[in-house]
Amino acid sequence: MSTHDGGCLCGKVRYRIHGPFHQFHLCHCSRCRRFSGTAHAANLMAPADSLEWLSGEDLVRRFDLPEAKSFSRAFCSECGSMVPHLSRGSDVVVIPAGGLDQSPDMDPNDHIFWEDRAAWYEPGIGAKKYAGLPGA
Repeated sequence: MSTHDGGCLCGKVRYRIHGPFHQFHLCHCSRCRRFSGTAHAANLMAPADSLEWLSGEDLVRRFDLPEAKSFSRAFCSECGSMVPHLSRGSDVVVIPAGGLDQSPDMDPNDHIFWEDRAAWYEPGIGAKKYAGLPGA
């Protein structure tokens, strides 16, 4: 059985996912763009019982958007990094792909809410690329 470890930026929250991921979505909805400050969220899905907290579970805070049926986010209260959370009303855990220590064992399945994508997303893909900070 595969395992994937992950954690927050400050390192106080650590977790492990046991078993395979079932889905990998790149979500372009305005809510995911707003919470992440980026072009899309990159979320993996797995069964709820696959999540094991290794440390810092007491530092995890959750925000459920009141007017939304299922939009939630969990984050480290020390550094603000997104961490896994149980999806409201289901038995699925949502795992931010960027918080994993290694690449997931699957590629993204899809881009969801594509019509809601940021106008600058596609032009950004073609922008110049640097290994580090430009001019450094």
